[in-house]
Amino acid sequence: MKISTKGRYALRLLVDLAQNDNGENISLKEIAKRQSLSLKYLEQIVTVLAKAGYVVSSRGANGGYRLTHKPEYYTVGMVLRLTEGSLAPVSCIDSDANTCERRESCSTLFVWEELYKAVCGVVDNITVADIVNRGADNYII
Repeated sequence: MKISTKGRYALRLLVDLAQNDNGENISLKEIAKRQSLSLKYLEQIVTVLAKAGYVVSSRGANGGYRLTHKPEYYTVGMVLRLTEGSLAPVSCIDSDANTCERRESCSTLFVWEELYKAVCGVVDNITVADIVNRGADNYII
């Protein structure tokens, strides 16, 4: 599995909003500069995040973006599923019901199921707050 820049940048955007939250809106231009990312690309990504209700935007002189919820609310899995789609390594376990005609005789199905459980076990248990806090721990002198 390979996570695209869209998924990685969406997570970076949410982490940046959490790290720099002072109660005011944060401009996308500031985030793009801090994160060394393309403003145009961030505009596309923030639209997806806003439609999902992860961020709220406001226009005007003090316009910008804020997280809709506390950083503890957002898991890495939520962000990646929103931006990447399914995290299943193979299509037969992509939905709740495995409709593959080989599911009963597939000798490798358990491998893909275990891999999927492992990936979900990681991404569904790490929040934006965890990332912010871990980053803060790394800078303690």
